Amino acid sequence: MIRASRRHEIQDGHESARTSLNQNGRCQITGEVIIRPIRVDDRERWEPLWHGYLDFYRAVLTPEVTERTWAALCDPTSAVHGLVAEQEDHLAGLAHVVLHPTTWGTRPTCYLEDLYVGKPWRGENIAHRLIEAVYAFADELGAASVYWLTQEYN
Repeated sequence: MIRASRRHEIQDGHESARTSLNQNGRCQITGEVIIRPIRVDDRERWEPLWHGYLDFYRAVLTPEVTERTWAALCDPTSAVHGLVAEQEDHLAGLAHVVLHPTTWGTRPTCYLEDLYVGKPWRGENIAHRLIEAVYAFADELGAASVYWLTQEYN
C-alpha cells in the first residue's frame, strides 16, 4: 500500500480525515488519500468511477465487458491489475494496468490502460499519485517499463 498524504490533523495520536465541498462543488481533501490495490468489496464504489471514465472517453461498453473487466481486476492470476485512490469511505480515482511480455526484452512491460479521477477530487494531485503508484507496482513486479496512450483531447 502506498500512502499519499494531504492536510490532516492529529488528535490523540491518530489522524483524522475530513472531506468538504467548496463553493464550486469540488472536494477539498483534508485527510489522507491512500493508494492501494483494488479489492472485491470496492465494486459498488468503483463502478461510478469506471462509468465516469467511459463517459469521458465517449465509450459505450456492454455490461458483459464491465463484468469481465471487474472479474479480471479481482483475479490474482490475471495480467490486469487495479489500484484505487481512497479517502475515507470514498474512491476518488482508479488506475488499471496490464502487465505483459514484450518482444523487446526479457522482462515484462506495464501498460497503464485506464486512469481516472472523479470530478470532485480533481486538482488534488491524485492522478500524479496514482501514476507514481503504477511505477512502484511495476517495479515490484519486475517490469522493464511503463507506458500509456491517451486521446488528444485529454
